[in-house]
Amino acid sequence: MVFEGAGISKERLDVLKSQLSPLIGTQFDTLTLPMAVLTAFEPSQIGTIVGSLMDALIPHLDSIPQVGLSKHGGLLGEREGYPDYIHVSGIRVELKLLYVDNPHLEMKRPPTRREPSARLTQKVTVKNVVPETDALLIIAYQLQPHLYKDGAVTPTIVDLDVFSVIELVLARDSRLTNAGGRWFGHYETPGVLSRIGREKYKNNMPLAIDSYGRKESEGKDYNEDTNFGKLKRIPHKDLQGFLRKCIGIGVGLSARQVEIEELSDLEQDI
Repeated sequence: MVFEGAGISKERLDVLKSQLSPLIGTQFDTLTLPMAVLTAFEPSQIGTIVGSLMDALIPHLDSIPQVGLSKHGGLLGEREGYPDYIHVSGIRVELKLLYVDNPHLEMKRPPTRREPSARLTQKVTVKNVVPETDALLIIAYQLQPHLYKDGAVTPTIVDLDVFSVIELVLARDSRLTNAGGRWFGHYETPGVLSRIGREKYKNNMPLAIDSYGRKESEGKDYNEDTNFGKLKRIPHKDLQGFLRKCIGIGVGLSARQVEIEELSDLEQDI
């Protein structure tokens, strides 16, 4: 589902992507890791640790290509402020980092692929998005051998893409409500039907919307959606195409092959 025309134009996004593309191939020397330590970690653990450090370091690194991004002036010092950056073109840019596994590195790998953790959280809503100027920049990075240090790896940007924030917000929120969920407060907390709530919903019984729970044992009709905004769950064609492309980089498959695997997994779950 794509909400065409809901935000910044595709033409402006294409120009922005072209202006940001020199970032691809950049290595973060300040986050160099000895290859030997990787065997103690799962890819998802490394992704969480390195991703958090990259997010904090990006605004302060002079060694990366300067592509017209600067920290958003009104939100300096706010760790969860929105948006992250302002581009010289006037486009406001929210950054999300996407970890891509490197199958050539020896690590502790789970038997099945884990869902990417990157998400567009409930802090980004129709309340604070400016449709005509806001873009989401997704930077995909992978641990790769350091160009100049033997036996070491460093986060390396392997791809990036940009999307209209409002399109993704509307698609994300539509998925929530189409599944019977709702917002609590004025776009404060997303709630999904609990087991009790689903039974009531199936039997056309009224649902209590005055409060929500955080776990099933509280007995509420709604629970807080702890998976809300995960990029892999936002029904947006272009976004999902980019995510499949990045997953494919990590497993040696094309985006189409990744999609076929996903469809096969869905059929097995039915």
